[in-house]
Amino acid sequence: MRKIVFESGHSAKDRGVVHGKTFAGDIGKLADIRIFLASKMSGLNEKELLSYASDHLPVLEKFDSDLYEELLGIAEGAEVSAEKVVVLNHYTDIRDLGRSLGKKEKNVGDFDGGCTILYDKTDNGPVFAQTWDMHASSIPYVIMMWCPDGAGGGAWVLSLTGCLGMAGMSKSRTFVGINNLTSKDAKIGVVWSAIVRKALRQSTAKDSFDCVWNADIGSGHHYVVGDRDNVYAIESSGQKRKVISKGESLPYVHANHCLDDEIGSCNFVPNGSTTFERQEIMETLAKNQPIKNGNDAWKLLSNTKGFPRSISTNMTTPENPHGTATCAGLVMIPKTGVVKSAAGFTHSSNPQDFNVEDH
Repeated sequence: MRKIVFESGHSAKDRGVVHGKTFAGDIGKLADIRIFLASKMSGLNEKELLSYASDHLPVLEKFDSDLYEELLGIAEGAEVSAEKVVVLNHYTDIRDLGRSLGKKEKNVGDFDGGCTILYDKTDNGPVFAQTWDMHASSIPYVIMMWCPDGAGGGAWVLSLTGCLGMAGMSKSRTFVGINNLTSKDAKIGVVWSAIVRKALRQSTAKDSFDCVWNADIGSGHHYVVGDRDNVYAIESSGQKRKVISKGESLPYVHANHCLDDEIGSCNFVPNGSTTFERQEIMETLAKNQPIKNGNDAWKLLSNTKGFPRSISTNMTTPENPHGTATCAGLVMIPKTGVVKSAAGFTHSSNPQDFNVEDH
């Protein structure tokens, strides 16, 4: 598992430049892959994609000037345009934007899999676990980052080269996880990876919740934010959002379809999606094999029942190297401060421990 540790005391811009220079070649390659795929799936050509990406920059600056500067720093360090870095970060939302504009997508093959989330309480406190499923060609670019900023005291963040962050846990034990929902009402909004990072800067679950809830979300997402005591699950589209759980009914499982009908009316499940199978499989596993610790949670993330329409999957073919695959897994244990993570298929990867107390 590749990692980068940012030093405290650096400006947001300098941190971005270090990130960009460290992974310069990778950032350019991943941006090109995502521009290619987003164009295929959104019906937008590259010029249109980058134009809409540019429209997101002032929204990001208004939301959080430091994260805006960090993204600009990534672009500068990697010697790619800021617009390309926006597409790299905001890929799923940019993809949805074409549909809301009435464009006809050319290929929706990337929608056949998706992330699976599990949250439960154990004798060792709450445990959050998720797969991160995306186009398999993103696996080489998965990293862990230590980001020493905010009231949270710094956080270990699952990310990609060039990305502000996708999920993680802070030293104050706030955590954020996310999976994608496919929105019919996407709009220009805050780059979603910036929402994750800003939520991780908060010192409590309630503060993290307020950060997500008040953000100008651009498209469909399911956020889970929590700490040692509280948890909130939010479903959103580009226009609506709703709290669907505060941990009242456990174990809590969420795949890539809405559990709330109102939010579901603004999103849809693409043909071929495995979301309902994965929801049922994980609910059954969590009921029959209650987790006691992080290792137990990782085993559930590694389940291959019904493969490849399974929790850990690989749907690539020689003809489609960008097919959906489980590109990473993440388990977070707020009580101990441990984040377990690995890049690649969870059923064939051994997670590495990252402890927030090591910094």
